[in-house]
Amino acid sequence: MSKLNLVRVLKAGAVASVLALSSIAAHAQPPGHDWHGGGKGGPEMMMRHMLDDVDATAAQRAQIKQIMQTAHNDLKPSMEQGRKLHQQAEALFAATNVDAAALESLRAQGQALREAASKRMLQARVDVARVLTPEQRAKIAARMAKREARMAEHMQKRAAGAPKAAQ
Repeated sequence: MSKLNLVRVLKAGAVASVLALSSIAAHAQPPGHDWHGGGKGGPEMMMRHMLDDVDATAAQRAQIKQIMQTAHNDLKPSMEQGRKLHQQAEALFAATNVDAAALESLRAQGQALREAASKRMLQARVDVARVLTPEQRAKIAARMAKREARMAEHMQKRAAGAPKAAQ
């Protein structure tokens, strides 16, 4: 496999992982809780369907819910810190004199927060993977690969139909 194809495969896997994990996270919320502003549908419903598709047991669902709730609780302080950093950056950007060093410091702090969150969500994904059987994980991976292929096809159609830029 060429290096370019390997990079594409790794990127597709990363996207599929994030989509699957966000679905798991949405499902793991308490009843009526909504991270995405869309009610009980959306990612929560998608995860419910995904767990239904792999015949997840009640025990597996309960374990996954607990794993994701713990991860969400662990990440709440980081989300608030990230919002504060964003507000500070907006204020610095709007100032009469832009302080590049201060903006760089905020960028670095934000990057560190994202790195920590990424590590925490990876750990949650590993924990969820340990709850599911290999067969269940394979079914989820196949479903996510189909979704990724549909998204890629959609993006190609959008790009092909996009008006040409003026030259």
